Amino acid sequence: MASISSTAGSAVLRRDFFGSALESHRKNEVSLRRSVIRASKYSPKLPNRRLRVAVIGGGPAGGAAAETLAKGGVETVLIERKLDNCKPCGGAIPLCMVGEFGLPLDIIDRRVTKMKMISPSNVAVDIGRTLKPNEYIGMVRREVLDAYLRERAAESGAEVINGLFLQLDMPEGPNQQYKIHYSHYEGGALGGQRKTMEVDAVIGADGANSRVAKSIDAGDYEYAIAFQERVKIQDDKMVYYEERAEMYVGDDVSPDFYGWVFPKCDHVAVGTGTVTHKGQIKQFQAATRLRAKDKIEGGKIIRVEAHPIPEHPRPRRSSGRVALVGDAAGYVTKCSGEGIYFAAKSGRMCAEAIVEGSENGTRMIDESDLKKYLEKFDRMYWPTYKVLDILQKVFYRSNPAREAFVEMCADEYVQKMTFDSYLYKKVVPGNPWMISS
Repeated sequence: MASISSTAGSAVLRRDFFGSALESHRKNEVSLRRSVIRASKYSPKLPNRRLRVAVIGGGPAGGAAAETLAKGGVETVLIERKLDNCKPCGGAIPLCMVGEFGLPLDIIDRRVTKMKMISPSNVAVDIGRTLKPNEYIGMVRREVLDAYLRERAAESGAEVINGLFLQLDMPEGPNQQYKIHYSHYEGGALGGQRKTMEVDAVIGADGANSRVAKSIDAGDYEYAIAFQERVKIQDDKMVYYEERAEMYVGDDVSPDFYGWVFPKCDHVAVGTGTVTHKGQIKQFQAATRLRAKDKIEGGKIIRVEAHPIPEHPRPRRSSGRVALVGDAAGYVTKCSGEGIYFAAKSGRMCAEAIVEGSENGTRMIDESDLKKYLEKFDRMYWPTYKVLDILQKVFYRSNPAREAFVEMCADEYVQKMTFDSYLYKKVVPGNPWMISS
């Protein structure tokens, strides 16, 4: 690859990528046609009570799930250890999420309409030229978004508990309840008080290190380490980032991901990630700061954050009446590292399947109800995950490949297809790699 020109390389990479993507898509369609989920025809009525579901984890997946369950007539308990959680997350959300989840505009820090993609040789391409006047990428702080979704769940009737999930005991027989063990931090107690709770079903929304996943032997997955610093920069420098975000690619900032500078309310988030070279993450972070030096020079680091990010779905995402959503299930896209929308969407879809299967909380559910959520989610979003997996393998494998990728991003047709797919999370007619970004 190193010997080809950028233009020739771009053509070769496009051909390799399109062929791989189309073949994978064809194989998946055959697989989905063969997969038939048979839901139970009958489930017992619950005597004098409602179906009770515990949601473990209060991020976007857990908050969306808890709200949907509570609104659907299910007795809902949400357990979250860190109510002020600040996950090291770029915080970008697509436009469709604002409307689909009814997010108020005041929780969105910035509306990004200008995105710079910067190559290893520092060639910068503006990739927001095709956005319409009312279109933007929302930038949020996770502690603000997560708290809002939890509060809305509580207003809908969910009980929110500040606690740490410890262990899950399996039912002793059919239609018997699960027993949850957790530490309750009522009143801000540091040690927590150990408590137990019996529930009919569990939604694991407790992130990449999910204890719920371990409880059902869901299997491991490869993960990336994301490292991010919140940097307070001078007001005159912040003007540059009012509507602009930057993405840096190159072996210096990450051998298999990208570095970013994303604007927030009064600071910028500067970060990077890697799967293959986790031990060098601070070196890559220093390189990201160096690449953005002229624009963030003199800034003060006000917070440092690091966290694992899953690279693919877990081998098992449900067992019995337990299902995984969000990062716990592994719903983060390759190449772009996007996870917020898919977390909230999976939480809502899982909860909808429970509400439907239980007839608004009046009947017991079984594993087939949760399988319907998985089948629907995979049918809607599998092409996005697969294509972005291929995109990462093709374009992130060397600096010449990244140069070719950035050159491709200058094409207005490529930009339009990419942004339309990202903003609205729909498959856009056109080249197969434009399913999402």
